[in-house]
Amino acid sequence: MTYRRIIVYCGIVKNLLNMRTLTTFIVVILVLVSGCAKLDTDRDDLAHVQIFLTDAPGDYQEVNIDVLTVKVIINDSIIELPTNRGIYNILDFVKGKDTLLVEDDIPAGYLSQIRLVLGEDNTVMKNGLKYYLKTPSAQQSGLKLNVHEDIHPGMYYEYVLDFEADKSIVRTGNDRHQLKPVIRVFSRAVSGTLKGVSWPAEAKAYISVINAEDTIGTFADNLTGEFMVGGLTEGIYAVKFESAQGYKDSILTDISIMAGQVTLLDTMKLRKLQ
Repeated sequence: MTYRRIIVYCGIVKNLLNMRTLTTFIVVILVLVSGCAKLDTDRDDLAHVQIFLTDAPGDYQEVNIDVLTVKVIINDSIIELPTNRGIYNILDFVKGKDTLLVEDDIPAGYLSQIRLVLGEDNTVMKNGLKYYLKTPSAQQSGLKLNVHEDIHPGMYYEYVLDFEADKSIVRTGNDRHQLKPVIRVFSRAVSGTLKGVSWPAEAKAYISVINAEDTIGTFADNLTGEFMVGGLTEGIYAVKFESAQGYKDSILTDISIMAGQVTLLDTMKLRKLQ
């Protein structure tokens, strides 16, 4: 039973209040109670989910990916979700920006994977030239992004697909490029974020965020020097700044990341090599 039907039935009840037939009124009330119970039962095993697309910057002008659909595997069943399909320049979604791909209700249970299915109309632009990105046929079944999380009924979940542009494009020679997507998936509720500025911007620093289990990296913006790394598990990290433009490498240690919070670093001023 939908909410719209409930509203209609409520209107019927209002009219019945003016009726003299008590028996009819009681029958309608019983029908409504039965319908409401069914509604609660139908929704008791559902959770609400949103899936966003974001990007870690790369040294390109555009990286256009052809999003067809998003699927999830819950309780060993593959469910295709209503998706905002289209061609996205993922470089539009850096430094905390994102775009919504999916918003829907899903069954509660064990979420093992999110699958991102791409089409063939993928391109990259560098130095004003646009190149077709050859896409492996394996992507037709969807890029398999492991989640391994219990989904509880009545809860709200946000997942972010972090498309790492710089690692996802492979140049194969003769100006040919291949798309081999490197994508992290993380839940906003249980992860932290690191933000800061690497200066000067022309150093084009690559920032690595390192702990005992993993290393996650991103480029600083080549105009502002700003950078942001999301999806970090709670813990203590080292942050390394590297430049191929004639600046010394630098490192910060004992940087604390808290789940659900943004850690803001002081501006890192890189020094030129002598």
